[in-house]
Order: sequence, then structure tokens, then C-alpha cells
Amino acid sequence: MSNRPSVPAPGRRTVLRGSLLASAAVTVPVAVTAAPAFALSGRPSASWGVQVGDVTASSALVWVRSDRPARMVVETSATESFRRSRTWHGPLIGARTDFTGTTPLYGLPAGEQVHYRVTLADPHDPRRTGKPVYGTFRTAPARRRDGVRFLWSGDIAGQGWGINPDIGGYRVYDEMRRLDPDFFLCSGDNIYADGVLEPSVTLPDGRVWRNITTVEKSKVAETLDEYRGNFRYNLLDDNLRAFNAQVPSVIQWDDHEVRNNWYPGQILDDVRYTEKNVDLLAARSMRAFREYFPVPTLQASPAERRMHRVVRHGPLLDLFVLDMRSFRNANSPGRQPDDTIGILGAEQLSWLKRELSRSRAVWKVIAADMPLGLVVPDGATDFEAVAQGDPGAPLGRELQIAELLRHIKHRGITGTVWLTADVHYTSAQHYAPERAAFKDFAPFWEFVSGPLAAGSFPANALDGTFGPDRVFVRAPDRENVSPMEQPQFFGEVDIDGESGELTVRLRAQGGTVLFSKVLQPGRTGQ
Repeated sequence: MSNRPSVPAPGRRTVLRGSLLASAAVTVPVAVTAAPAFALSGRPSASWGVQVGDVTASSALVWVRSDRPARMVVETSATESFRRSRTWHGPLIGARTDFTGTTPLYGLPAGEQVHYRVTLADPHDPRRTGKPVYGTFRTAPARRRDGVRFLWSGDIAGQGWGINPDIGGYRVYDEMRRLDPDFFLCSGDNIYADGVLEPSVTLPDGRVWRNITTVEKSKVAETLDEYRGNFRYNLLDDNLRAFNAQVPSVIQWDDHEVRNNWYPGQILDDVRYTEKNVDLLAARSMRAFREYFPVPTLQASPAERRMHRVVRHGPLLDLFVLDMRSFRNANSPGRQPDDTIGILGAEQLSWLKRELSRSRAVWKVIAADMPLGLVVPDGATDFEAVAQGDPGAPLGRELQIAELLRHIKHRGITGTVWLTADVHYTSAQHYAPERAAFKDFAPFWEFVSGPLAAGSFPANALDGTFGPDRVFVRAPDRENVSPMEQPQFFGEVDIDGESGELTVRLRAQGGTVLFSKVLQPGRTGQ
């Protein structure tokens, strides 16, 4: 295990206050069934909890949602007592952002536990405030010896499996929270905007799965309000709100934030949609995404907004968050001999190569929302990810990945590890040139985890172009196995501050470590 910072763990009182846990049952915030109230006699309420995103050694972004117009005020302190606190005056929250708001924090102490509370004030009378909502997080360390530990996974409320009060909701979030990581990386599919939730589903063994349902989850999302309702749905879960109050997040998106297997320029032939223009749907989803997640690069001016970014987490870790959705070309058989757009787009690929070359972190973790060597079909002839099933020389989107891998090798960039989700099972693949058709790269590992709260699926086939060897896999033998039948999966990355070793653990809900791999620092490939 890494050497943890010598700071106190968050107190139980803080976690309970921050998550608004009134009981062990899943509770529904009042605002779910009605529009925000505007009664002058009321005070603003933050019953959707708080979140913190993209924490660095000195900065963080705090999120909250109100039930009416309000002024956001954040206080930070080194202690739960808030005896000595610093006040941050946030924005005026209103209907334009669906009553959500963020406040950036700067000049924070490195490697320290930060306690914060968010208070919502009446914009016409700042003395009229709602009940504060509490949270806590650790800033990234300035010293290498402190180490880093984080979790990752993806795929939430998919395939018809939503918040089930009979099993305590999203219990996996409670398990992850108790591991007390420095942060959580969600590798996409934070929602299933195209996934309708029925009140109940009968399982193959005769048991009944019961969903909490909302109006927005009764059809595929098309309008801005429907996308907002999909993002809001997961916050109905007590476990997730408690997790958000204690564990910072790094969020990326994939297809289900908009619609299954979407790509720019797509025109739908899906009868469920009255709006067929995917670009318009994606713009609405991105606006809702920006409103509901604390992602600093999405708070910039419209011309500068982007999902891809580097989150620097001390001397040991740079996290490269990719966007494999917004700039891709159309899904196809993937046999093009020349493909400059690929899955990243030319500009993002150049950015990634440049930032990897500049990085001085011991480990460069590449957060990819889609796997590299797993064959992910889209219909009978097209492919959704990078691989297209042809084990020969790179073609189609594989050409971009080959260019990137060649760059990493020739620049002597050490410590690259790929993390992903998307395929709804967990596995570890080792890539090596001696097994590959394309050989101009250094060996590397790709680790897959998920789902967190969705259906599980059988393992995908491997494409031999980059020489993957599936060292470990845990997957069901049939499609769409419910969370009641199959444990959910998440991964853990632990970087030791003394040795610099990076340990990956693939975990199953219930506390089981399914697979573990220790990687050594300072190597181009291993």
C-alpha cells in the first residue's frame, strides 16, 4: 500500500452530514417530483449533495444544486470544527444552469485533508440561508513519498438496472467510499440517456428487480431537460451522495451520455427518437454534463471547453483524460489504409503526444473511455472502438493508436498505463511487439473494469494487431446479467511513495480482489 499523508481521515460526522443520510434506505430528494419551488418564505435547499472534481495539489472545483435561485457560498477549513475557515463566494445559481453551480478553490495546501461546507443563501436576503452541506477531500501531495491511491470504473444505471431500494441502491459506492481513495476516475457512461427504466423486471430465476423511476427515465432523452433528469437520477441514491461528499472525482464521458455508439454527424434511424440529429442531442447532453459534474475545462469559455485534459496529482501521477467520442469519425468496418481523424481526432492526438512528452510524473495513466485491443462491434459490419478484428497491420482507427505508441517508444516515455471501462466486465491485457503485427512500440498494460451499476456481459474477442495477451478476465457467460446476479466491478491503483511501484487491483463488489499486478517505475515497457 502507498504511504498515506499524515492527515486525519474524514470523521464519520462529516461524511454523514455531507451525504444527508437519514436512514439506510434509498431516499428521494423532494425536488425529484416537482419543479423548484419559489415560495418567498422558503430557504434554499441542497438536498442533492455536493461534489468536488479534478483536485490538484492546490486547487479543486466544488459543485452543488439548489432547489431555487440562490447564492453559493463555500467555506474551507483544516478541521471539522471550521474554527478557522476561509470563505469563497460562488455564483448566483438559477434556472439557466438547472440550479447547479460550481466554485473554484485555489491556493489550497498540498497533501492535506480539506473540510468544506456549502451554504445556499437567498439572493435577495443573504441572511436567509439553507442548511449547510458538508464534504471533505485530500489535495494531491507535493512530496513523492506520500503516495497516491485511486479507484476507477464506469457504466451506471444501464440496461434497465437502476436504483433498486430492495438491495440498498448503489451499494458498491458505499464499499468504494470505505476504501477512502484520493479520488475516483469514472471512465464514461455516467448515465444511460438511451436506457429506459421500467418499475420492475423479472429475472431469469424468478426474482423481481425493482427500480426507482422518474419521468425523465421513462423514455430516451432528447430534450435538455430530459438529459438533465438523467444526470439527476443517480443523485437520488444515498450511497452515491455519501461517496461524492468524501471522494473527489475525475469524470469523462462516452456514448451513453448521449446515445449508444454515437458519433459526430450521425443521423438516427431509431424510431424511439423524434430528434434524429445526433450533433444536436450531443450538444444538449454536453450542456447537462457540464451542469452536473465539476470539470474545470468545461467551465471555460465556449471556444476553450473540452473534455480531454491532464489532471496532475503530485510527482507520482499525471492522469491523461481522453475524449474518444467528440472527435471520432463514423463507425465503419475500419479497414481504411489512411485515417487522420480516427477515434481521437488529429488535434487531440497531437495534444496527447505533446503532453506525454512534457510529463515529468513517474506514472502517466491514460484514461481511455474505450478499450484498445478488444473488438467492440456496432451492428453486423461496423466497429465502435479501435480494434476491428483484423489481426494484421494497423488500419482505420488503429493507425492513430500505432502513431501514439510509436511516439511513446521513440521519445522514451516511461510509465504509461491504460485504464478503461465500457465493456461491462473486468480484465487485464498485456500488449507486446513480439506477439503483434505492428511491432514499433514498447510493451504496456491495459486494465478494464466496470460496470458499477449496470448489466454485465461476456468478454469481447481480442484483435492481434498490437499483440494483446488476456492475462485475466472475469465475465459472465450470458448477456445483461443484473447486479442482483453478478457482482459489480471496480479497479484500484496504488502508487507507493517509497518504491514508486504501481499496483493495480481488479476488485469485485463484496471486497474480493480478483487480480493484482505490480508494475515497476522508470521503464519504457514491461
